[in-house]
Amino acid sequence: MLIPDLSPLWISLKVSLFATIITLQLGTLVAYRMYRYRGKARSLIDGILTIPLVLPPTVIGFVLLILLGKNGVLGQFLTQWHLRFVFTWYAAVLAAIVVSFPLMYRSALGAFEQIEGVILDAAKIDGASEIAVFWYIALPLASPGIVAGTVLTFARALGEFGATLMIAGNIPGQTQTMPMAIYFAVEAGAIQEGWFWAVIVIFISLVGIVAVNSWKV
Repeated sequence: MLIPDLSPLWISLKVSLFATIITLQLGTLVAYRMYRYRGKARSLIDGILTIPLVLPPTVIGFVLLILLGKNGVLGQFLTQWHLRFVFTWYAAVLAAIVVSFPLMYRSALGAFEQIEGVILDAAKIDGASEIAVFWYIALPLASPGIVAGTVLTFARALGEFGATLMIAGNIPGQTQTMPMAIYFAVEAGAIQEGWFWAVIVIFISLVGIVAVNSWKV
């Protein structure tokens, strides 16, 4: 089999990398805030933050499309500034962020919950600010869980299909990621090409998971 156009690989890596960087920061900060929050709305907020994990990706993509399409609330605002978001690789990044956020959030939250609260409270009593407590105590102690969540986030972003197809489309050389290349290759009867992309996705994801497991040991 001739090696196909490798643009789906580079697009997937670009989208996954940007999505992981953003989700790592956002998910970690939100998780720490939820870890310290004891309000009555905690369960509701946690549910909202976690719901993309159980929703079908096509539902997520549909909601994003309604919001960001040219007739959507956000879409109309972007149109006024002559900006196009839907059916671009930026849209693929957003889809990957939304579907992978719960994995980063839950991993970071679980890591923070393993920290004895008395340690953080003692640091605040000694005069440390909330920001200092986060950067110099909570974050280092939670780092194994955060690293694991980062790898899961990257793997999930790499494998995202449904929401991406809805909001970014399947444009070769622009938004066609490896999962899309697999789907449309199989649809066209190009099974070998589908296997080619499937093996690459599996290999990249497996390498990341093995690396994290080895690092934790």
